[in-house]
Amino acid sequence: MTTIKDSVHDHIEVEGVAETLLDTPEMQRLRRIKQLGTVQYVYPSANHTRFEHSLGVYHLASRALSHLGIEGDSAAHVEAAALLHDVGHGPYSHNIEDVTHRHTGKYHDDVAELVTRGNVGDVLEAEGLDPKRVANLVSGDGKFGQLVSGELDVDRMDYLVRDAHHTGVPYGTIDHERLIRELTFVDGELVLAEGNVQTAESLLLARALMNPTVYAHHVARISKAMLRRASERLLEEPDIDAEALRRMDDADLLVGLRLNPSTEAFAERLATRNLYKRAVWAELSDVPEAVLTADHEEISKLERAIADSADVDPTSVILDVPSRPSMKESTSRVMVNGEIRQLERESPLVQALRTAQEQQWRLGVYAPEDATERVGRAAANHLGLDIDGALVKDVRRGIHTTLDEFE
Repeated sequence: MTTIKDSVHDHIEVEGVAETLLDTPEMQRLRRIKQLGTVQYVYPSANHTRFEHSLGVYHLASRALSHLGIEGDSAAHVEAAALLHDVGHGPYSHNIEDVTHRHTGKYHDDVAELVTRGNVGDVLEAEGLDPKRVANLVSGDGKFGQLVSGELDVDRMDYLVRDAHHTGVPYGTIDHERLIRELTFVDGELVLAEGNVQTAESLLLARALMNPTVYAHHVARISKAMLRRASERLLEEPDIDAEALRRMDDADLLVGLRLNPSTEAFAERLATRNLYKRAVWAELSDVPEAVLTADHEEISKLERAIADSADVDPTSVILDVPSRPSMKESTSRVMVNGEIRQLERESPLVQALRTAQEQQWRLGVYAPEDATERVGRAAANHLGLDIDGALVKDVRRGIHTTLDEFE
């Protein structure tokens, strides 16, 4: 058994197959991938990695399994899946996942090729575990897969607390110990036991507060969009493909961007935090449906049209259209009066938080600082936006957010 000191959970005891998996190259690679990607441009201490998060998820999974009375072969498979759940992440975590998905059709939890062969597959088989079963658990399949990937999964319990700790933002400080103690299976469904509507609400509220403050902070979104654009251009080069990009770490990607003439300017901006600024910051209700539903090719055409009208280089315009607000935690299941009910049926907070999410949603158009006015007016015209409502003339008055000094 190995005991590891952790910044969140204090001491984590790692044993069995997990102890051997820790030293595989696939797991060690996660040391070089930051958990929050470009959020470090907003919160300088947000430098924690996917490796320590994976350890935290393993720790919470072990505690949950013990509480639920799950032992032996089933427990070993779940613990392996918990430790390996992020092994498929590409560089900068979720920041460029949409880019690689367009080329490969795979997200970070599509780990079958990593788990069923090579070093990880060899370790699992040597320990008597089924690699395919572990991969399926990572995807959330089956009764026990809900612990690894689901509305009440231990992944969410760890990253909310860990991200809050490393950013210094208090909103993600959930009572994960109570959440684990109240987990139970009813008819194969992972639920919170009777009397825990407020416990479920705490998870929902933490995620809702962390989103605008940390995960979708405007500076994090701008830097993410720049990294995404640079990665797209890198994939246009003949000597790299999306599969190779998925297996890079953060440093690999930044070096690759620096060494390529078509992306070196983006790499320099990211390295020196010389980021684009907001030319447009538009509310959900002001954005036409055609823009909200535009695919990647349509967005690229709009960017080119905006750049042409503003008389700037096409690389100087980035249109950032987030997905519509969603709240996966609202479907968490809670026992109420002896029956399983979804949280959204029992909590008056759900609708209020949904409304808040919609009000916080923003479409962004980003450009170099000296071009924001021209790009903003051109973008408002091409996107069919109300100019006065969409243009960012004074960002310190134009958006309600924390840490505006990081603009």
